[in-house]
Amino acid sequence: MFDALSNGFREARNRLAGLTSLDEKNIQAALKEVRRSLLEADVELGVVKRFLARVEETALGSTVQTRIKHGGETLRVSAAEQFIKICHDELVLAMRGETENPSLEFAAQGPTGIMMVGLQGSGKTTSSAKLARKLKKDGKKVLLVAADMQRPAAVEQLKVLGEQIEIPVFNLPGESPVTICSEAQKKAASEKFDVIIYDTAGRLAIDDALMAELAAIRAQVSPQNILLVIDAMIGQDSVKTARGFNAELDLSGVILTKLDGDARGGAALNVLEITGAPVLFVGMGETTDRLETFRPDGMAGRILGQGDVVGLIEDFEGVIDQKKAEEDAKRMMKGEFTLDDFLNQIRMIQQMGPLKDVIGKMPGMGNMLPPGAMDQVDEGEFGKIEAVIQSMTRQEKNDPNALIREPGRVARIAKGSGHEESTVNDLVQKFLFMQQMMTSMGGSGGGGLAGMMNNIPGMKQLGMARNMRRAMKSGKMPPGMPDLSAMMGGGTPQGASTPKMKTMTKGQKNARKNQRKAQRAARKKK
Repeated sequence: MFDALSNGFREARNRLAGLTSLDEKNIQAALKEVRRSLLEADVELGVVKRFLARVEETALGSTVQTRIKHGGETLRVSAAEQFIKICHDELVLAMRGETENPSLEFAAQGPTGIMMVGLQGSGKTTSSAKLARKLKKDGKKVLLVAADMQRPAAVEQLKVLGEQIEIPVFNLPGESPVTICSEAQKKAASEKFDVIIYDTAGRLAIDDALMAELAAIRAQVSPQNILLVIDAMIGQDSVKTARGFNAELDLSGVILTKLDGDARGGAALNVLEITGAPVLFVGMGETTDRLETFRPDGMAGRILGQGDVVGLIEDFEGVIDQKKAEEDAKRMMKGEFTLDDFLNQIRMIQQMGPLKDVIGKMPGMGNMLPPGAMDQVDEGEFGKIEAVIQSMTRQEKNDPNALIREPGRVARIAKGSGHEESTVNDLVQKFLFMQQMMTSMGGSGGGGLAGMMNNIPGMKQLGMARNMRRAMKSGKMPPGMPDLSAMMGGGTPQGASTPKMKTMTKGQKNARKNQRKAQRAARKKK
């Protein structure tokens, strides 16, 4: 979703590659690439000019140190890295503003009001349910209010969503939106609700009648938060929308929706600059669990191809069974990880969201993959992998080498899964390679990647970001996150060799040797 934004920063990095200093000439060349990508991503022209001016001013006023000390190590810093660091800081500032950690404002006493506003089709109703679910998970007692009386389907939609997440929905058929919101506030106060979320009406465009209705609701219930819901796919139209709502309602925050679609990402930069209201949440899908707290530093990292390790950790913690994951990690490093375990890991990753989104959060992955590479990932491969594994017997799942010893099994599995024999063989080969790779790393001692892997399930140490980056450069993925780039049809993991190639680690060679011994023993028995 951020290709349009990321491409320019990638080209700027390339232009500065190998340079040890920043000067006006090379800065202008780099900024030209950034300017192009910002405009292609539908960032408003005034926002682009102000952003570039800040980057240029900071870059010209900085001295690039070729060597710095960090964590006891002496590191080399290039002009390209210095420039990207400046861009990162300015992107964070552009999306966050001066407030360090913007968040919802909660009432000192009584229920907290959250008024959802936006154009029709922006995703207000779905976002209202998503936010309600998120707050419920945080221990809040939430009341949803269906106040969009212009569109009866919106009332029914909110009621259906409310049933799904087990949160009550208040509505008074035939009454005005102002009356509905006022009565809902009384109900919330008497029944000790912590939060009221008002789902208000939208229009295809901003008009006086809509603004008058919203202003009347605000005056009646005095909500602590007025959140504008914006479809991230509308591009520069977000500027006009944001200005119109902010002028009348004094927005306190923004929810960006559909960031998992074909959005170019420009809206994330436009909104704060235009309204002064920070983005608080982002919607990444249709289901009610797909609402994330907006983290400007994480978004900036993804735009620059640096990933978002904190967001990745949060995704992990949302779906992971800590105790089971620790057991899986230990067994994986001993070579005891089975295809059944692998299938469970795939299902866990599916719960984290679209694969493109997950990989986009991996540190360094954006700079390792060529432009557009993620567009070639076929998430339908998940279903293919599951069908093949489900067609295996318990013995075959626990011991995939059985398919090598007895090739006849492959035909049966292929027929049962509805796929070619080559598909089954390819999956088994890649799994065995991953198993060998994890076994060799597990026996390499407690330091480096192996030490990090022991703590993967919690991912609580900040040092894991550096280790994960090193791991990805070598093509070695941590347990709990198997190398899906290879398993999903991407071929051999980056930086790694296939089982048939000779460039293998000592641990891999030993594992391969033992595998061949087992095959020879099986042939002798026959």
